[in-house]
Amino acid sequence: MVIASNDALVAPPINRSTTGGDSSLKLPVVEVFHSVQGEGRWVGHSAYFIRLAGCNVGCPWCDTKVSWNEKLHPPRSVASIVAMALEANPHFVVITGGEPLMHDLTELTRMLRAAGLAVHLETSGAYPLSGRFDWITLSPKRNKPPESEIYDLANELKVVIAESEDLDWAELQSQSVPATTLKVLQPEWHAEQSNQMVLDYVLEQPQWRMSLQTHKYIGIR
Repeated sequence: MVIASNDALVAPPINRSTTGGDSSLKLPVVEVFHSVQGEGRWVGHSAYFIRLAGCNVGCPWCDTKVSWNEKLHPPRSVASIVAMALEANPHFVVITGGEPLMHDLTELTRMLRAAGLAVHLETSGAYPLSGRFDWITLSPKRNKPPESEIYDLANELKVVIAESEDLDWAELQSQSVPATTLKVLQPEWHAEQSNQMVLDYVLEQPQWRMSLQTHKYIGIR
């Protein structure tokens, strides 16, 4: 079952505890770390990131290509992942990648939520949705478009802009999400012209918001 809601708008319960689950289930993990969300709607909030390995979407400007090859990253038990997230005591947990939906996220999200943690997802939407989330950020890519089912569940549409064709792609994608979905354009970090391109576009098209990768500007993960 897949559920997305706006539960993350309310702070998770203070009383948190680990819960039983399938202790044998494992997922390939690139890294886990506690920081602040650096981009999008929840920028500045305390967040615990779970970066899963595996991706074949193949964005040429990807800043986490280390995550692409799943075989390079040993699997960790879901129970241990949840325990570390709980110890960090973040405002919410972010499951990212790679492309996290290449894995079945049902048990991971069930255990995180059972422990009292709000769960956010960052995905290209290129694979079927699994798990239950409080916030879904859909970042669609032209070379591997999203599965149709995820559009209606997207709380946030985030399109990375490296060239003018990406703006056309953003508008096309915006037609498939609900009117209430937050729409943001994010300049590609290494494209020198992208900041100005996005700024000019947002000034002309107020339905869009500009999103900057603030974590990179202040030098944190």
